Amino acid sequence: MKTIDLTHLICPEMSVYPGTEGPQFSLASTVEKDKFQETVLSMYSHTGTHVDAPGHVFTDKAWLGDLDIGQFVGSAVVIDCRHLQAGEKITMECIASCREVADKADFLLFCTGWDRYWGTAEYFENYPCIDEEVAQYLVRMGKKGVGTDTISLDPVASLKLHRIVLEGGRMVIVENLTNLASVPGGMFTFCALPLKYPQADGSPIRAIAIKEFTYVD
Repeated sequence: MKTIDLTHLICPEMSVYPGTEGPQFSLASTVEKDKFQETVLSMYSHTGTHVDAPGHVFTDKAWLGDLDIGQFVGSAVVIDCRHLQAGEKITMECIASCREVADKADFLLFCTGWDRYWGTAEYFENYPCIDEEVAQYLVRMGKKGVGTDTISLDPVASLKLHRIVLEGGRMVIVENLTNLASVPGGMFTFCALPLKYPQADGSPIRAIAIKEFTYVD
């Protein structure tokens, strides 16, 4: 079994969605003073590698806590889109080469390679996004969720694709993934477990890929 971390480090200088504040950390207790260390964390619910609930863009849809915990774990496949140029759309043609496994997977994770710009201004500019046909395909196939290694499923300042994907009230969106290119080909288990808090419109997660291997003596 191989476990691969798909999560960006949360730190003050990290990339955050334009208009939001970066996370803040302060020591509440220290070993020297209190005999133990404890840290106060302050951050937006969509900080770093995170998951969006349907309630993120709809007033009458589910929060993360309303969804069964199994919604955040399932089979997944990485769709390699690194051949796309800046601003190009992720279309059904990108899925065609692995369509059979993509149809069966609970999650589709789109690897654009854009995580290489993490921490720079370029991360927010002209990253590849799925088109509406792909969004409708995800809905039609009843996926548990969709993930991407960019700041958003939509271009910055748009939520059109979010609304298509989340309107059914069950699917989730995982954004700011990283290291997708390191996941071996084929199906694997994807885990994107959110924090448990009331009216959770989103949550930072520790996203991982688990690949099982068959050993032959």
